[in-house]
Amino acid sequence: METNRRLIFHIDVNSAYLSWEAVYRLQHGAPIDLRDIPSAVGGDATTRHGIILAKSIPAKAYKVLTGETLYSARLKCPELLVVPPRYQLYIQCSRALVSLLKEYSPAIQRFSIDEVFLDYTLMEPIYGDPIEAAHSIKERVKKELGFTVNIGVSSNKLLAKMASDFKKPDRVHTLFKNEIQEKMWPLPVEDLFMVGRATTSKLHKKGIFTIGDLAKVDPQSLYGWFKSHGHLIWELANGIEDSPIREGSPIKGLGNSATLPFDVEDRKTGHRALLSLTETVAMRLRDMGKSAGLLSISMKDRDFISRSRQRKLDVPTHSTKILYRTACCLFDELWKGKPLRHLGIRASRLQDDSQYQLSIFETGLEEQRALDKAIDEIRSRYGSDSIIRSCFLYSGLNPMMGGVLREEEYPMMSSIL
Repeated sequence: METNRRLIFHIDVNSAYLSWEAVYRLQHGAPIDLRDIPSAVGGDATTRHGIILAKSIPAKAYKVLTGETLYSARLKCPELLVVPPRYQLYIQCSRALVSLLKEYSPAIQRFSIDEVFLDYTLMEPIYGDPIEAAHSIKERVKKELGFTVNIGVSSNKLLAKMASDFKKPDRVHTLFKNEIQEKMWPLPVEDLFMVGRATTSKLHKKGIFTIGDLAKVDPQSLYGWFKSHGHLIWELANGIEDSPIREGSPIKGLGNSATLPFDVEDRKTGHRALLSLTETVAMRLRDMGKSAGLLSISMKDRDFISRSRQRKLDVPTHSTKILYRTACCLFDELWKGKPLRHLGIRASRLQDDSQYQLSIFETGLEEQRALDKAIDEIRSRYGSDSIIRSCFLYSGLNPMMGGVLREEEYPMMSSIL
């Protein structure tokens, strides 16, 4: 191993949503481990365009793919067991993982809900050899939390992440710079971080099919083909990356959207669908200790024409009531009467609740905060369907639509650099 003592771990939960569902169900008496059968976490099959969010290893044997429709997946695997997603459960599991990892380093960066970077630099005198420490972490996660992880170990974030994607599940892999030629260069070029579908197609046309092929190209040629992105992927192909572990990356916003189980053809139903989406977003804001200063909604009609509108809030808030009221106003301004198949809501310009201010134009805000808090506690303890609004009874709408939120709570792919 290199004598350069910068050491970075990338911890990646194996089939995260599926694993977390499996562990939860086993803890509550389920007779079957979802990880041992063809199974998946996905949207409601009774609604339109439900998709696979995560799948078990046995499901992978049937070529079931993340992102494909439930209909398509069941054509490949008729016995596929599909369970709905539970976002709050995944947040709790993610937090438990981070809490365990913080015992090994003060420098932790959430990369996504199921991926974490850990800076092990200078930790060796305390916790020992990095490879042994990685194995120790992996085994503790399995024993104490019930799910498995892959851990990549290297001298930078890029190589650690690439290493964790090697053979799965429940493995520790290294990818130091002296191992790049053997372990990384033979991989398909599309496996390289930051090489997407369009870039892959262009590289293939240039006769570049492996990461090693890309690493050996004249960087000036790549710049001519892709501008600055060409130079970036050349550096990555050669293992060049030195970004720090970013602790506490700022949260920009979060949102939720859903393809509706039926076309929305009247304002009342549209408002009710927005309430369902707002419930989840507002609950997440309160859980994060954040208030939103800007709210936006989006809609897509049956002709797939999309529209959106946003509004700055007079006072940043996480109140379900205020966010919903604002969303309804935006809906009334935006909707032109055509049947809708998709609605979304997004809260942004977030700030800490420590900066919370009361508005002289609103009454009963403290009572509303207390009510929201009580409802959150009930749902957190007994499940999201333990308390619902009566307007959703017989409405055909899920009281908390959207399943897994689209969010920016965790820094995503571009933040590695």
